[in-house]
Amino acid sequence: MNSFNVPEMSCGHCTAAIEKAIKAIDPTATVSCDLGSRTVAVESFLSDRAVSEAIRDAGYDVTAPAAT
Repeated sequence: MNSFNVPEMSCGHCTAAIEKAIKAIDPTATVSCDLGSRTVAVESFLSDRAVSEAIRDAGYDVTAPAAT
């Protein structure tokens, strides 16, 4: 599972949009958003780059995956 820092994620709408964007390209992905730390944990066959691009496409900045 990889974690991505999403500094602008601040509410339930944000988490829903991010989860929807990731699941649009991998319906089997497990996505867990933590508003407190503003991180998104993703378990998927997708590359880190593909996940980052999905988050950006949803309208959010994302930094390189954090170690988990």
